[in-house]
Order: sequence, then C-alpha cells, then structure tokens
Amino acid sequence: MIAVAVTLAATGAATVYFVSSGGKGEASAATSLADYVPIAKVAPNVVTPRARRGASTGTFIVDCGTNRNGKFSPDNPVAQPGIRNGAEHVHDFVGNQAITADTSDEALAASGTTCRNGDRSSYFWPVVRIDKAVRANAGAALATTTPTVSCPRVRDRLPAVPARLRAAIDRRLAELDRAVAAANDRIAAGKGRIDPDLNDSVIARLRAERATALKKISRMLNIRSARMVSLVECEVSYDGMHAGHTTASTRSVANPSVRCPSVRDKLPGVPDQALAEVDRNLAELDRQIADADERLVRAPGDGGVLGALQAKRTATIERIVISIGRVARRPEGLDRLAACTLGKGQDAGNQNGQALPDPSGPDLELPGNTGGIVRPAAVLIEYRGNPTGKVSAMPRFLRALTGDAKPTSRGPANARATWTCSGFADRLSDKYPICPAGSKVQRVQDFPGCWNGKDIDSDNHRAHLAFADRSTGACPQGFKAIPQLRITISYDIPRDVQARGQFALDSFPEENHNPFSDHNDFINVNSDRQMRKITACLNNGRRCA
Repeated sequence: MIAVAVTLAATGAATVYFVSSGGKGEASAATSLADYVPIAKVAPNVVTPRARRGASTGTFIVDCGTNRNGKFSPDNPVAQPGIRNGAEHVHDFVGNQAITADTSDEALAASGTTCRNGDRSSYFWPVVRIDKAVRANAGAALATTTPTVSCPRVRDRLPAVPARLRAAIDRRLAELDRAVAAANDRIAAGKGRIDPDLNDSVIARLRAERATALKKISRMLNIRSARMVSLVECEVSYDGMHAGHTTASTRSVANPSVRCPSVRDKLPGVPDQALAEVDRNLAELDRQIADADERLVRAPGDGGVLGALQAKRTATIERIVISIGRVARRPEGLDRLAACTLGKGQDAGNQNGQALPDPSGPDLELPGNTGGIVRPAAVLIEYRGNPTGKVSAMPRFLRALTGDAKPTSRGPANARATWTCSGFADRLSDKYPICPAGSKVQRVQDFPGCWNGKDIDSDNHRAHLAFADRSTGACPQGFKAIPQLRITISYDIPRDVQARGQFALDSFPEENHNPFSDHNDFINVNSDRQMRKITACLNNGRRCA
C-alpha cells in the first residue's frame, strides 16, 4: 500500500510524495512505520495562552457516551451534505441519533440523543481500526485513476418550486450541471497522479460558479441563503482507486439507514396557492425518514421500519397530490416514490450519479478501510472559554469542522496535528503515537473558537469560523469569541499493535490512512436555552456539566 507523507520544503511550500512499503510484512502494509512515532520523542509543542483580566475561563463538559449504541456512517453531513457514503470511510457518531447526509435542521431538532443533558448536537469523527492483514497495493490503482468532481445535488434540496418559476429554476439547475461537467473535463488532466494545485484551482472556480448560481436560486425562491450555501462546495474524488479492492466481508450492511426516492425533484411547478401546504408535507417526509433512521439505530433488526415508513409516506405524498390538484392538474406517478429500501439504494446526492459503496459486514468495512473498529475507551467533549474576554453564544445549527480529511489531494493548509498519549498533554503529533505502558492513544481535536457573527455555514464550510491566535487566544478582526469545542478521544490499543503500525484511521483512498488526515465535525443543535447556560458557565469561570 502506498504511504503518504507530507513534508515542508525550506520555502514553506508543501511537497507530496509517495513511498511504497512493498507489503514486506513489517506492519499491515497499509501505512509505513515512518508514520508512527514514540510520543516521548515528540517535543512539547502545545501553547496555552495566558488568561487576561476578564477572560472566560470556565469549562462545560457534555457526556454523550462513546457510541456504544453503534451509530456508524460513511456520511459527512457537514463537509458533504446530501451525498450518501460521500466520506468513503466510516465515522463514529455521538449525540444526535437521526443525522444522515440528508437530515433537515428541523428533523435534527426533533431527534433523540445520546447526550445526558439533552444536547441534540452531532459530533462525529473517523473510526480507528486494527488490521493485522496486508492490504492490497493501491499504487497501480492510482496510476489508472482519473479524478472526478463530486457535488451535492441541488434538485433534491429545494423547496416546492412555483409553477411561474419552474422554467427559470430549471435553467439555473442546468447551469450547475454544465459547470460540474466542465470541472470534470479540467480535472481529468490529473489522471494517474495527485495534483493539489490542479485540484484547488478546479474546485475554487467551480465553487465560485456554484455560489453565484445558488444565490440566484435563493433570491428567486425567497429562501435563506444559509440553506443553499452548504451546497456550494464540491470535492475531488479518487473513487477509481477502489478498483480491485474488496472488503473482508460481503454480508449485508450492518448499520443500515433508509434510502428513499426524492420527491422534491419529481414535483411539477406548484401553484402559488398550494406552495405552503406542499412545503409542510415535504418537511414531513424529511422528518419521517429521520425518525426511521433513528429507529434503526436503536433497533437495527427492526423489520417493521420500512412498512411503517411507506405507509406514512404514502399518506403524505397523497396530501401533496391533493393540494396541487385543488388548483391545477393532479401530478401522476408520485405514489411510486413511497417505497424505501435499506442500505443500498438510490444515491441521494452525488451529482455524477456514481453509487458509492455501503459499509458491509460486522466490522462495517469499506474498500481500503478494513479491520476491526476500535471503540473509544473514553470521549471527553468540552466547551471552553477564551483567554482574552467573554464568549458569545454560538448560533443553533452552526456547522463546524477541524482538520482536513484530504491534505494529500487538497494540500495541508487546514490539516492539524491531533495525536498524543494520555499523560502527554503538552505535545501533539501529526503521526500515530506509540505510547508507554499504561498510557492510552489519544486524539485531541480543537475546533475554531471564533465566529463571523452572522453565518451558520459558508461556501467552503470554513470561512464563517476562525481559529484564535495560537499565542494570545485573540480572535481575528471581524470575528467574535464563541464557546470553543475540544473533543478528546482515548483508545486502549495493545502496545504490540502500536509498535507494528497495525492501527490506523479510516480515510479517503488517496490518503492511505495518513495520520495527518484526522478530522472532526460538529453541528450545534443545543437549544438556545442550553447554549445560554454553556456561555454563562464559561464567562463566570466555572466548571459545569
């Protein structure tokens, strides 16, 4: 398996190179032993800014468990909304129990949670696996792989479109399709290699084109721009590297979710008189799917989920048909959209129409991401204050991420060192740690603690937030301090497994389990009342739970 290393040249420019481990048995051959380091050899590098007078020095701890209920998914609802299985690797989820790539904010707010204080936020990160087998060599697969662009399908996320605007909206959607097709033509120049500069230039141009088109659609339909901005960003995909890779199990999906045909994109133009009622019923369809997904988390073998869901969808779709039929011609054939499936099924978001693989078997394996999942021994979720002053409440449904899942294909600018061992809080490494006896492997993931004061998301999922200054803790100009989220995940991993390099992150295929691709994502679904409680705790310098 090729191992990825990112080094910084003397100029500070990033150079990406590939080294074949050759499958010589020194480890799992999925990663090079050069990607592992004894934590004692990592110099202390964590800087803790000194608290000034008036600082918010409190800490608020949320206990959401360690995912013992087994909510796993290859969706990334923050970085890839609307794209099922878009992460191509499996995430641990704690907190919100309904969330998938498609879950609406309203459904998130109504879901169950694993958090003891009722926090319905979603916290999720890639799983760690132990695999002692030699995995397939991916070098040949890269040589024949043409990168593609993967984008959320806007058609599936729109509200009911008025009949008077149907033709104009269709033209804007066609513009989006043409922009993606042109981006795929440009990025094909990277066949057989990984070119971060090419990838960034193609994605930046496509992002600008999509942002313009989506703003026009938002204005035409009079919908919140925040709802559309989450659909701007696209990703470079190296799915072709999966060629020839198989999982260790071909059994059915072990952590299923429902897949339902989209109703939104099958509707005709809706008469103005019926818009409000149709939108209410579309939102109800979203909630029904979220309820079914949550039910499957609680009882994965519940055979009654699909039948109950179909009955509800049939009734709701009929209400849509009736409401349109009162003032215009009744749409035909919508009843065929009531039936849903489990696991495999319609891809809900990939604009290229490519079906991404479902995790399979008891270990939820994906091509290139195999082996047993290591359950965390502990997960510590903390909201922390700011050393320069008071913090303001973060808005509900704020999206945030930290780290970068693709430092190889997109460059390392947003990647962060997260790895350490318990008892070594003064140092973080961009390599997998080898810990002394009695010490746990840890990932410490700090989220941005500064907000622009207006947006819950941005066109690249990052620009609305910023990290505070590393040495002073001050926010950049134009940003205000908010509760800063830190998630610390601890694992009991045998020392011989650490020393042999047999544990690693799930990752995108081009990352090959690169430890520097670690990342974590978050959607704030705390109630306004709970967020005020968190903020007061931090500003008053208390330790709360």
